[in-house]
Amino acid sequence: MNEELSIISLIMEAGLVVKAVMLILLLASVISWGMIVQRSIFFMQAQRALDSFEDEFWSGSDVSEIYKQGSQTISAGGEVGGMESIFRAGFKEFSSMRQQSTADSDAVMDGAQRSMRVALYREQDKLDKSLSFLATVGSTSPYIGLFGTVWGIMNSFRGLANVQQATLAVVAPGISEALVATAMGLFAAIPAVIAYNRFSSRADVMTNHYQTFLDEFTSLLHRQTHNRKVKS
Repeated sequence: MNEELSIISLIMEAGLVVKAVMLILLLASVISWGMIVQRSIFFMQAQRALDSFEDEFWSGSDVSEIYKQGSQTISAGGEVGGMESIFRAGFKEFSSMRQQSTADSDAVMDGAQRSMRVALYREQDKLDKSLSFLATVGSTSPYIGLFGTVWGIMNSFRGLANVQQATLAVVAPGISEALVATAMGLFAAIPAVIAYNRFSSRADVMTNHYQTFLDEFTSLLHRQTHNRKVKS
């Protein structure tokens, strides 16, 4: 308890600049933790949605029925994203262009691929959301804390000019409050760096899943177009 009170007293007695540095680091840490929790929930939901859609799609279900189910979900106020969003974009464009008598098979496939690419980029943006902030906090917080430390130590040594005899007891409080800024910088940076690396890795894995599905679904649509062309 005494240790906790001593740290609080050091913060309260710190200079204005050091207090400002500590406040910035505290805000950065709070916002980072909020984003870490939000991103963790998002990735868990995205992974569940990916696994569920993959199981349904490759179970042999008719793609038209899968598309209709997604449309019903949207009509009911639900959300469709991730791999299913890429599927819906490609299948919608494919079905629309195939109904046009003037469109050849290459034009149909190009249109479907473009639509899926656009949907893929949108999903990538969702996966990468907030990662840049976590990276910024992780890379800059130690330097912000170090700035507070240097400023605090500088003021501590400047105060020695007004003291007849320099002792450790005189210098220690100023140096201690300055070092608290470094500790707060590390406290903000370490979780942000760990979260950034973890989420970035998960985003890359999911993006690869999306890309693989895009290629596989493109091949499936290409076979359908080719079979129709042969029958004609």
